[in-house]
Amino acid sequence: MSTILDLAPQAVWKHFHSLTQIPRPSGHMERVTEFLLNFGKNLGLESFTDEVGNVIIRKPATPGMEDRKGVILQAHMDMVPQKNNDTVHDFVNDPIETYIDGEWLKAKGTTLGADNGIGVAAIMAVLEDNSLKHGPLEALITSDEETGMYGAFGLKPGTLQGEILLNLDSEDEGELYIGCAGGMDVTATLEYKEVEPDTEDIAIKVNLKGLRGGHSGLEINEGRANANKLLVRFVREAIATYEARLASWEGGNMRNAIPREASAVITIPAENEEEILELIKYCQDLFNEEYEAIETPISFTAERVELPKGIVPEEIQDNLVDAIFACQNGVMRMIPTIPDTVETSSNLAIITIAAGKADIKILARSSSDSMKEFLTTSLESCFSMAGMKVTMSGGYSGWQPNINSPILHAMKESYKQQFGKEPEVKVIHAGLECGIIGAAMPGLDMISFGPTLRSPHSPDERALIPTIEKFYDFLVATLEQTPVKK
Repeated sequence: MSTILDLAPQAVWKHFHSLTQIPRPSGHMERVTEFLLNFGKNLGLESFTDEVGNVIIRKPATPGMEDRKGVILQAHMDMVPQKNNDTVHDFVNDPIETYIDGEWLKAKGTTLGADNGIGVAAIMAVLEDNSLKHGPLEALITSDEETGMYGAFGLKPGTLQGEILLNLDSEDEGELYIGCAGGMDVTATLEYKEVEPDTEDIAIKVNLKGLRGGHSGLEINEGRANANKLLVRFVREAIATYEARLASWEGGNMRNAIPREASAVITIPAENEEEILELIKYCQDLFNEEYEAIETPISFTAERVELPKGIVPEEIQDNLVDAIFACQNGVMRMIPTIPDTVETSSNLAIITIAAGKADIKILARSSSDSMKEFLTTSLESCFSMAGMKVTMSGGYSGWQPNINSPILHAMKESYKQQFGKEPEVKVIHAGLECGIIGAAMPGLDMISFGPTLRSPHSPDERALIPTIEKFYDFLVATLEQTPVKK
């Protein structure tokens, strides 16, 4: 049975395999940073980190190519840590276990980390191969992209000298991306004093799981269920009809991942237990009927638990539930001039209500700054009416397309020569680092491309094996055909 190390091109796959052995969830960059620095230094290349932990490695031009424009090869080192509920895995300490399923590389019950490990591996292969022809190269491997693009935000002007940036972080082979959405983190918080439950009540924990989840930008338009939005439908009905009281809520764990699981603890009068269980069964059947064409079977179950010491005060509970129910989630608008591409969306990503504090985290995206402002103000209004404090953070503008980009025209021609057809040129509804890096380096000519990946940010993440070789061959040809400096 073949393994990842038997795949072509071996130069890329061996480095990706090495990356799977190094735990690198966002926020834990120490080991992968050291690994990348040692890799560059062992090649005899200038290798260093900047103030925010980005790794920069420089490789001189091959003889005769010194007059070419400098190219920055860019990818991010961190990965999204998501696993199935029944998978035992510690992302801070355990390696990713991979396996081949037909034409796809997958991980065993966890995210694969091909986003953006394949991009990093391709950069490593280029740096290592002295037979390639290229102009001056700089590798920029950024830190903590998935949680807030902190590495890109922290990049200081003057750190890099290249004129062209090749971002290796998009996920459809044969497509060149020349623009992306901007984003904003919206956080709503509220502190409250818990009240005691009725001692005659019983407590039930409901668990909603089995959803596909996925990338809150790339897959937000696929109609996938959001665990928090499903759970609130049950909670609101349980409160309204069966005298339920909310004790706690926990749903989602990454701002840029569609939440796959959510749970809540409610208290109810003991005589209403049977009716609540019937409601849970009804909701499970209803959710599966509504999402039959999109989701695999959704599980919605209940278990008796110990009566909690405190619950949410009734008025605050009602306001919170109403706000969660009303919160904009999913696609808000498509780009009017590109109607097959999402312009504006939001992801009700994380809800934590417990021990006197409610914390709700949303990621808002838009390629239009004015629509992003409209969306974030709508979200602020929604949660302000529930008495919550709403803050905005991590905002960044979208990357505006440049259809006259010299590297775009060069890459279109190169792709056609190699593969006999023109690549598609698109704008992506996801947050790429290009716009942020471009702000620090005005005039940078930028393109994003990559191999075909599916369901990043979820345990269903997979890489289409044949596209890795096409992607790498195209990258190598692009470097060989880099335009001459003017």
